[in-house]
Amino acid sequence: MNAPAAPLLQARDLSRSFRVRRSGGMFGHAAVLHAVDGVSFDLTPGRTLGLVGESGCGKTTTARLVLGILTPTGGEVRFEGAPVPAPGTRAWRQLRRRMQMVFQDPLGALDRRIPVGQQVMEPLAIHGAGARGDRRGRALELLDAVGLGASFFARYPHELSGGQRQRIVLARALILDPTLLVCDEPISALDVSIQAQVINLLLDLQAKFGLAYLFISHDLKVVRQISHEVAVMYLGKIVEQGDPDRLLTDPAHPYTQALVSAIPVAAAARRRPRLILKGDPPNPVDRPAGCAFHPRCPAAVDRCRVDTPVLKPLPDGRLAACHVAHGEAGSARLVA
Repeated sequence: MNAPAAPLLQARDLSRSFRVRRSGGMFGHAAVLHAVDGVSFDLTPGRTLGLVGESGCGKTTTARLVLGILTPTGGEVRFEGAPVPAPGTRAWRQLRRRMQMVFQDPLGALDRRIPVGQQVMEPLAIHGAGARGDRRGRALELLDAVGLGASFFARYPHELSGGQRQRIVLARALILDPTLLVCDEPISALDVSIQAQVINLLLDLQAKFGLAYLFISHDLKVVRQISHEVAVMYLGKIVEQGDPDRLLTDPAHPYTQALVSAIPVAAAARRRPRLILKGDPPNPVDRPAGCAFHPRCPAAVDRCRVDTPVLKPLPDGRLAACHVAHGEAGSARLVA
């Protein structure tokens, strides 16, 4: 039996807070917003970790912490066993060649004034990689790898469809031979008819180049298709993590249950009633005591209001941060 692969990327108790000013204009007082609060995970080469949750739960901040764009206020990120260097340093710039980001809006990620072929080559020039005469050939190879071709080299972003622009963004991200791609909602700006094509392309590129993906999305169906493991975030914390099939067919945490119940399915195929959460997510500046989800949780008990649950294994190996899921809250039961 082969030994498990060593983690490519490790996040340990990763936290990031921001100083903000409460409402009240110039007389508002300062407060602390905890955007990411104690997030930990491992990602091995050639695998995908899907990160899901409502807008504002900390997914994108986590991505920026992983890439070193933001400095954590607590915890650390390790890449191939070594801490990610401080942003802006020479070591960080060298490491960033191995860690690339794919953005949500491909048109916004491209310069409309420059032909896309030059934009694909640009990272090579920035990092002084490869001989100048070889860069065009490398760019053409990547255009072919993402399903375009040499005819696209001289085109401009406005001449392309949304799916073609995202393929250009992928080619540019791959030209430095990274081992990790952080994909932040990479298909949400695309037509539904194009989304499946881009997902299949990502799967093909992963198989071809051995890439690891941190894949951020709010679309659970897409996350299930592309991910080897899924982590569900709520208000800066991971509340459930595990195998996507198990997690999305039999969710353990009430928040995950609500997300899964919101997936559009035919009425005849729906096995459980739709779970409608009451209220909005709490203000991250004013986090509730205990479990942050308890004001909206239909299974919450007294302990949930005072004792913050810890992310720990369930009998089936998944991780969950829920007193009720672990049977630690008396006779209360999760929502059916």
